[in-house]
Amino acid sequence: MKTVLFNTLAIYRRELLSYFTSPLAYTIAAVFWLISGFLFTVTLDGVIQQAAQYDQAAAAGIRTAPIDIPYEFIRTILGVIGSLSLFVLPVLSMGLYAEERKRGTLELLATSPLTNWAVAVGKLLGVMTFFFTMSLPLLLYEAIALSNINPPIQLNVLLLGHAGLLLLAGAVLSLGMFMSSLTDSTIVAAIFTFALVMALWVVDLVAKNFGGAIGEALGHLSLLKHYTNLIQGIVDTSSLVVFASYIFLGIFLTAQSIDTFRFQRS
Repeated sequence: MKTVLFNTLAIYRRELLSYFTSPLAYTIAAVFWLISGFLFTVTLDGVIQQAAQYDQAAAAGIRTAPIDIPYEFIRTILGVIGSLSLFVLPVLSMGLYAEERKRGTLELLATSPLTNWAVAVGKLLGVMTFFFTMSLPLLLYEAIALSNINPPIQLNVLLLGHAGLLLLAGAVLSLGMFMSSLTDSTIVAAIFTFALVMALWVVDLVAKNFGGAIGEALGHLSLLKHYTNLIQGIVDTSSLVVFASYIFLGIFLTAQSIDTFRFQRS
C-alpha cells in the first residue's frame, strides 16, 4: 500500500511540475483568467443593476418578490464559469496520455512496475490541482466583491459552490483522461472529450422528452443538473455520488485502456 501511495505521489509531482513549466498550460490559464474576469465583471454589473431596479420598485411602492442579491450573484457567476470550464477542461486533459503515446513513453509506463491505477490517479490529481490553482483568483474576486455585504453571505454557500466546480472539473478531466488514453492525437482527444461532456451536460433536456423511469434515469446522468444543485447551496448526496462515479469511471476505463495497450505490446 505504501509503495502504491509513493508511486501515485511521484506521478502527481511529475504531472504538476509539467503543468507549471508548460507554456501551453500558462496560455490556457491566461485565457481562462481573461475570459472569467470579463464574465465576472459583466455578471457583477448585471446583479448591481438588478439590485438598483429592485430598490427603485420598492421606493415606488411596487411589491416585488424579495431577491437575495449575493446568493444570485454566486449562483450566476459559478454557472457561467462552469459553462466556460467545459471548453477549458478538455484542453487540459487532452495531453495526459496522448502526449505519452506520441513521445513513445506510454510503453515505458505500461511495462513499468507502476500500477495503471497509480499512474491514472496521479495524473488526475496533478491536472485537478492545476485547475484548482486557476480558479483561485475567481474565489478572491468573489471574496472582495462580497466583503461589504450586510448581512454577510454564508461562507458554506460560497465554498460549496466552488467544491461543486472542482467536482465538475474532476469528472470532466477523468473522462478526458480516458479519451486521451485512446489516441496519440491531442486534438482528437479534446474533441471527443468535449463531445462526451456536452452530451452529459444537456442530457437532462433530452430526458424531459422521455418521461417516466427512462427519463428519470437519463436526467440523473446530467452534469448540469447536479452542478446546479451544488452551486445553489443544496447538499444533495445523489449529486456527490454521481460526480464521484464519473471520476471513478474515468480512472477505471483509463486503467483498462492501458492494460489493453500493454497486452497488445506484449
